[in-house]
Amino acid sequence: MKIAIASGKGGTGKTIVSTSISMSVNNAVYVDMDVEEPNGAIFIKPEISREIRYTVPIPEFYEDKCIYCRKCEESCVYNAISIIPQAKKILFFEELCHSCGVCKYVCPVEQAIIEKPKAIGTIRIGEKNGLKFIDGILDVGIPSSVPLLSGMKKYIPNDEIVIIDSPPGASCPVVEVVKDSDFVLLVTEPTPFGLNDLDIALDIVKDMEKPHAIIVNKSENNNNLAREFAEKRGEYIAMEIPFDRKIAENYSKGIPLLTEEYKIRFKKLVEDIREGKL
Repeated sequence: MKIAIASGKGGTGKTIVSTSISMSVNNAVYVDMDVEEPNGAIFIKPEISREIRYTVPIPEFYEDKCIYCRKCEESCVYNAISIIPQAKKILFFEELCHSCGVCKYVCPVEQAIIEKPKAIGTIRIGEKNGLKFIDGILDVGIPSSVPLLSGMKKYIPNDEIVIIDSPPGASCPVVEVVKDSDFVLLVTEPTPFGLNDLDIALDIVKDMEKPHAIIVNKSENNNNLAREFAEKRGEYIAMEIPFDRKIAENYSKGIPLLTEEYKIRFKKLVEDIREGKL
């Protein structure tokens, strides 16, 4: 069972929800796939036992062997290659390359294009009190996190409860994470901005036909924006977490929601998801 904790925008409380659920459930795996700003380790404080430098293949061109047929340029749908036959020059725009390998595949000259590894980030694996921990850290300057997210999946066990802290927003990285998840918990806040972005995230989750529910963070009794939104959209609010100064203070100290009350609530939430009650 893979449960993705997602949201339409940053700052809604994905990390405190995902870490709290992970630490409340037995035999869980916490995976921080917010690789541009991973901070789950601040709450879980794992002992890292393994670090893997993740690489992707990128082409290296040898102009002394190239016949400038332009087949690689014509085949690259990402426009990462530009061939200038008159000047016998090859321009390669590395930041546009998606490591698909098609340029090497279509090249008619042996060894004119060779693929070499390029490091794009680090995958860390660890544990804390029986809770397995995985996170990814994207290298500075890497334009897309999707290849690293795809690589992280190779290290996620398939036979345990996996809680995934997804990237914020509603773009390609979120789709990459959610597409292999069994259930999506969408964390929002009862504000116009929060609900606007939740609306976009819901459209994506529904298009992917993923079972889902909403968690409202920073909830207030006299603020009905999220409740009215959910009723209008026909969505289910699985939990509300109050707008509480003590929770905020603990969050600033790296302390998740691990009171006995919340442990019971999070365990019940996961049980309901596993039993198909949500």
